[in-house]
Amino acid sequence: MSDLAARLEHVMDRIRTACVASGRDASAARLLAVSKTVPVDTIAYARSLGLREFGESYLQEALPKIAALAADRPVWHFIGPVQSNKTRDIAAHFDWVHGVDRLKIAERLSAQRPASMTPLNVCIQVNISGEPSKSGCEPGETLALCLAVAGLPQLRLRGLMAIPAPLPDDASAEQARAPYALLRGIAQQVKSALAARSPEHAADFDTLSAGMSDDLEAAIAEGSTRVRIGSALFGERPSHTV
Repeated sequence: MSDLAARLEHVMDRIRTACVASGRDASAARLLAVSKTVPVDTIAYARSLGLREFGESYLQEALPKIAALAADRPVWHFIGPVQSNKTRDIAAHFDWVHGVDRLKIAERLSAQRPASMTPLNVCIQVNISGEPSKSGCEPGETLALCLAVAGLPQLRLRGLMAIPAPLPDDASAEQARAPYALLRGIAQQVKSALAARSPEHAADFDTLSAGMSDDLEAAIAEGSTRVRIGSALFGERPSHTV
């Protein structure tokens, strides 16, 4: 935990530098701290350093953290695959969901979002590398899914999310950027279609959740607005046992 402040400043420098290098405002991309497997006291310390948005992948682990840190008012993002039997708790306890890849899941989240809460912010996950083992809708199916999700009453469609396949160590900058360029193109197509149907929905669609500790520069170069950073902030993770 003693190294967290220095790690945070280093990550923020990387984000600002990448934004400026790509001709964007230095604050164009925001940091989402991936806190899965990170203990509550470390998250509380990160919150004291100014971090507000945290990403969790394991519901059973996340719920006690959310309860313990309620007074600090973090913004909680669910960034793992969304299973049907977990949608009720996700809808009731999170502010964002980044892994929606089926209309059935979106419909359950919408129906189970408490009426007393603001609409749940959601990103559609796209399987931009075509990996059979990875969650995400196919690129060609993304537009139709987005248009359907945008019409659900207790959801707010915010954008797209992707986790591309790992690249070899000798991959070029162009190879690193290629999947994110594909994601950006899909996002532009979706935003145009939303604008033709509903200017309000198009204005909400403002997020590319893309880039992690190893490739945030490539993602930001292709328009990422939110990078999900875990190990570069909190160090290497222990094995997950929950």
